[in-house]
Amino acid sequence: MDTIIREGNPTLREIAEEVRFPLSNEEQILCKEMIEFLKNSQDPELAEKYNLRGGVGLAAPQLDIKKRIIAVHIPSDEQNAEPILSSIMINPKIISHSVQSSCLAEGEGCLSVDREVPGYVVRHSRITLTYFDPEGTSHKIRLKNYPAIVVQHEIDHINGIMFYDHINSQEPFKVENDVTVIS
Repeated sequence: MDTIIREGNPTLREIAEEVRFPLSNEEQILCKEMIEFLKNSQDPELAEKYNLRGGVGLAAPQLDIKKRIIAVHIPSDEQNAEPILSSIMINPKIISHSVQSSCLAEGEGCLSVDREVPGYVVRHSRITLTYFDPEGTSHKIRLKNYPAIVVQHEIDHINGIMFYDHINSQEPFKVENDVTVIS
């Protein structure tokens, strides 16, 4: 957690650079450490031992590294089941999205933000994105609801956008009729 930069650091407001392949040794290590951090942060014993705040997503700019790399690890609600999504995404790009929007009932949090920021963060309900894995293989996936929201949050980080930029400052809990609030 000590290496995660906090809001106010200028790197969080910069657009990160495209990553070239093959990855350098440092970039390969970064990818492994990012996904390992997320997994460890979700393990109650390890999280307590290392004083880790739980997270489901992490972007390289949050580590003060201006590269278009994100890690996502969303565990399943079922015991011993495979994660819903566990991936390193390099140069991720949303190529299409739904007209429908959604937001999380409890709002969003961020490992780079040490305060509660009340309000709905309205995002696309469904997205299709392309990205490369650490080996340089291209992928195209479709996500909806919570996984789509998590990935959009992380892609915002590589574009210099914070989640609270999406909150209506005048009426933080106001949503249009066509927005689905996910509990």
